[in-house]
Amino acid sequence: MALSAADREAFLAEPHIGAVAVEAGEGRAPLNVPIWYDYEPGGMVSFLTDGDSVKAQLIGKAGRVSMLAQRSHPTYRYVSAEGPVVAKNPTTLAEMTRIVARYLPEDAVSGYVEQSNLAVLVTFHMRPERWLSADLGTI
Repeated sequence: MALSAADREAFLAEPHIGAVAVEAGEGRAPLNVPIWYDYEPGGMVSFLTDGDSVKAQLIGKAGRVSMLAQRSHPTYRYVSAEGPVVAKNPTTLAEMTRIVARYLPEDAVSGYVEQSNLAVLVTFHMRPERWLSADLGTI
C-alpha cells in the first residue's frame, strides 16, 4: 500500500542508506550508487560526493536524479523520490557533519569528518517532484 505524503516524508527523513540513480547516456543503464543523505520533510534531499567522480559528472550533465531509501526488515517499506538538482555547492563542514552524524555513532563523527578531504567534495540538493512509496506490511 502506498504511503501518505506525511508518512513517506517522515520515512525519508530517517537515516536509511539511500541509492541515487542518474542517467548515464545512450546505450547505458542509469548509474545507481549508494549514498548517505540528509532530508527534512518538505525540503531538499542533500547528498555529497567527490566532485570529480563519474557520479558528479553525470548528475551535472543530467540535471536530475532519483533516489531510493528502503527498510528491509518487517515491515518492508520504501520511498523513491525523483526531481531536479536545484543546487550544487562545495561541501561545507556543517553539511558534512550533519550528514555523517545521521549514520555514525556520535563518538565517531568528528574523526570521520577530520579524515575527510572537504576540498574535493560537493553537495547536491534535489527537490523531490515525483514520489513512489509502499509499505508491504499493510497489504
